[in-house]
Amino acid sequence: MSASARISLSSLRGHKRRFAGTFLAVMLGVAFLAGTLVMGDTLRGSFDTMFGNATSGTDAVVRSAGTITTPDDSQGTRQPVKTSLVEKIEQTDGVAAAAPSIQGAGQLLGKDREPIGGEGPPTLAGNWIADDKLNAYQLADGRAPARSGEVVVNRGAAESGDLKIGDTTTLRTPDPVKVTIVGLATFGGEDGMAQTTFTGMTQADAEKYLTPKPGEAASIQVRAGPGVSEQELVDALSPVLPKGVEAITGEASAAENTDNISGQFLTLFTSFLLVFSGVALLVATFSIHNTFAIVVAQRTRENALLRALGASRRQVTASTLVEASAVAVVASVAGLAGGIGIAAGLQVLFPAIGFPFPEGDLVISGLSMLLPLAVGIVVCLGSALLPAVRAGRTAPLAALRETAVDHSGASRGRAVAGTGLALVAVGLSLFGVLVSPSVWLAGAGAVLALAAFVVLGPVASSRAVRILGGPLDRLRGVTGGLARRNALRSPKRTAATASALMIGVAVVSLFTVFGASLKATMDQTVNRSFAGDLAISTPGFGAGGSGLSPKLAPALAEQPEVETAVGLGKGAAEVDGEGRALTVTDPGPFAKSFDLGKIEGSLDLGTNGIAINRAEAKKQDLKVGSKAELAFADGKKATFTVRALFGQSELAGDYVITREAWAPHRMQDADSLVSVTFKDGVSASDGEAAVSKTAQEYGNPDVQTRGEYAQSAAGGIDMMLTLVYALLALAVLIALLGIANTLTLAIHERTRELGLLRAVGQTRAQLRAMVRWESVLVAAFGTAGGLALGGFLGWVLVKASDGATSSAFAFAVPPVQLVVVALVGLAAGALAGLRPARRAARLDVLRAIATE
Repeated sequence: MSASARISLSSLRGHKRRFAGTFLAVMLGVAFLAGTLVMGDTLRGSFDTMFGNATSGTDAVVRSAGTITTPDDSQGTRQPVKTSLVEKIEQTDGVAAAAPSIQGAGQLLGKDREPIGGEGPPTLAGNWIADDKLNAYQLADGRAPARSGEVVVNRGAAESGDLKIGDTTTLRTPDPVKVTIVGLATFGGEDGMAQTTFTGMTQADAEKYLTPKPGEAASIQVRAGPGVSEQELVDALSPVLPKGVEAITGEASAAENTDNISGQFLTLFTSFLLVFSGVALLVATFSIHNTFAIVVAQRTRENALLRALGASRRQVTASTLVEASAVAVVASVAGLAGGIGIAAGLQVLFPAIGFPFPEGDLVISGLSMLLPLAVGIVVCLGSALLPAVRAGRTAPLAALRETAVDHSGASRGRAVAGTGLALVAVGLSLFGVLVSPSVWLAGAGAVLALAAFVVLGPVASSRAVRILGGPLDRLRGVTGGLARRNALRSPKRTAATASALMIGVAVVSLFTVFGASLKATMDQTVNRSFAGDLAISTPGFGAGGSGLSPKLAPALAEQPEVETAVGLGKGAAEVDGEGRALTVTDPGPFAKSFDLGKIEGSLDLGTNGIAINRAEAKKQDLKVGSKAELAFADGKKATFTVRALFGQSELAGDYVITREAWAPHRMQDADSLVSVTFKDGVSASDGEAAVSKTAQEYGNPDVQTRGEYAQSAAGGIDMMLTLVYALLALAVLIALLGIANTLTLAIHERTRELGLLRAVGQTRAQLRAMVRWESVLVAAFGTAGGLALGGFLGWVLVKASDGATSSAFAFAVPPVQLVVVALVGLAAGALAGLRPARRAARLDVLRAIATE
């Protein structure tokens, strides 16, 4: 072992407490990253196993070859296939059995008449396939449906809705259907696929309620005979299938299902967690760098003596990096163990919050272990590199001098460089917001803004601490003044310590501002576009729900209290080769219930007319009288005449056709929103009572006022913010560790000074207060910077989103939430100062004075 390595390890053994905060910062960051990767691998492996088990008996799937995808539906709409193909398929060599699979949306109501599954996961219905091997669901209790109205439901859905065999409930298809539960099923050995619900019906009922006409199915499941492989079966089927129909292997179908249902969710979920892992590690970087910078500064004389005794610059630098490497490796390995523990904990926690984690062992891959380990070591070594280089540059004569004074707060070069970076950041952000709307340009400006804050930190900290600490002189007297002067003593250290907290507060503020802006946007959209008195809608967040019955709006329109009731359905078609979502409605009442802005042309659309949003028409180079060819999912094409152009599009969508035009091409028909307007003189309470009574006959959907509708449409935002705050708590915790570690090291550095203060009459309580207020000042600086940066980045994100999309975003600053964030930041500073303050107060006065 080299001399520098021996010196480093000896220093580590002698000063273990110095690196406690660094160890914890690295360990927590690595644990979060490793836990995310292990959890993602485990979920992905569990879903693969579950889908493999569920579809193991299906060797081939026959389905339509083409799909129509729209911007808000990446999975697309696929044309159904004829169930009459089953007979032809069964006569093909190598086929043992075949059965149609009819699928659609169907939401069960629980015993309390509330929808099962909430607003998140899909709620599915279909025909119960008699062949056990072809059916993805296995009967676990009871029997298969034999008569109309009998159903089998997955066991997880029954437990969620407090239902059991023999119970009668309602299934929204979206028309309400009274059903009796005769059996309970599992999927791949599990009670359900996450929170997805499934209701299995007789084939006749499935055709009646889930398809536009009998004789159609989403696909046909095929089982091969003995000795026939999946690919051989597909090769045999392909020649006998009509044009536009394809056969794929069961393995390929299972992979598609896994990707569609679990893959997209897992990619989004793990990416979301990885972003916060990155934030935590970025915060840790500042804490680690600060620790090594202070340690190197405290060892200036020690390093100078080593240089005087013949140690080279490289050896001194290597000595510091060896210390960093030892901390990095030990903390990263501990982080890996912590990450496995986090994943195991989530495996237990997920079922408790309603998301069943598929059973099975944790999947721990080499990548999910090596990547966090490498990241932890690189972050720690990278953070220690500059302090290590600075240590190597220590001159031998520094052993005869006192510790250098930090003049970074008055550095003109730093001020010029930081100001230049800030101007470039603001300019790039404004260009990406106002001139050429681009989220990427705005994001680049945001990164530069963060860099500018870091560069300007020492310069800004001197001025900020003087301003923020001004009241302490009057409120806390000498104690407050000393706390302010201590925070001013090393501007670079104060800025680096506060930067960790600043990043955490900035991200919290960013999401708080963006969340408030999304709520304001939804409120603005409803107020501007929705003219009805009541709204009946499907969930605005997530994929749950089966929609509203198209019969609901006509039934409401017949009530004496109602002036107009209009439903908005959804469709999909390719418009001149591009997949687009269609709004299906009755244009007359539609124009009375929704503000469409200036209408050019006539909304008398008939069966071959279409109304288009003006901005979308401009993109497609269409105007009133133009012809547009629409290709539907049923394989048919039709030419429509543009009869009207309108302005507003938030609730109306970009393309509007009549129900009569959509009827020949519709799949499972459903409305997503029904608007109700009362007659003159009808009170709000009387009107709502009449509407609610009628709605009960159609599955009991929620009836909401305009305000309630806007609030429910933005309901997922609060859920998102709660998750964000919970995840960012880790970053804030690491920042607190950094503040506490810095103060502890600073107390060690000022041991003699603190002893002198105690010797001249400062009490233990005053000393504790001085250290705590210094911590609060550092936290106040970081919190103030984080609020300013987060508010700016929130504005940039909102404005960039506004310019880059067709939706009009509203910018809103939530003062109450931001005040809470500020108070939490200050409280965090006070909390971080408790332990260093106690340690300072326990110093022995005589030993402190004698300390070198």
